[in-house]
Amino acid sequence: MPTYASRQSDRELSPSLQQNIREIEERRRRESRAATREERVAEGITRFAGSMAFVYVHLVIYGSWILVNLEAVPGFRPFDPSFVTLAMVASVEAIFLSTFVLISQNRSAAAEEKRADLDLQISMLAEQELTKLAQLVASIAEHIGVAAHKHEVDEIMREVRPETILDEIAAQQRRSD
Repeated sequence: MPTYASRQSDRELSPSLQQNIREIEERRRRESRAATREERVAEGITRFAGSMAFVYVHLVIYGSWILVNLEAVPGFRPFDPSFVTLAMVASVEAIFLSTFVLISQNRSAAAEEKRADLDLQISMLAEQELTKLAQLVASIAEHIGVAAHKHEVDEIMREVRPETILDEIAAQQRRSD
């Protein structure tokens, strides 16, 4: 049962969740505005290159180029019968497109790294808070004389050190390599 008043349906989001969504969107807009002009250009080119409009434009341009040079279009003389120029144009285009894609990927990777760091910080904070809460509940249970499974309670109250976990993951990876 939700702790907030449902206005229209059970599927409606809580006010705090709606606020979080607004804050995330505002942050994304700020980060987008903070991008350099070159990053925005690279992102725009990458977005266009990943669209069906890009495919259609290339079908028309390259298709026309090929048809004209195969002498399949009456009234047009071939200008690149060996298709060497077409190959060069396509190669240069591929070089630039791959560079724009890499620029966009680098920017996305940097943003993803920030989000991963935030996720890790929130997870660590939640773990610390849950450990403190478990310690408090164990103290209350002990104070009022409620029996608990000592081993399980001790395990829950044990503090987790992120660096210890990362060291163990690295050791496991080294052993499996």
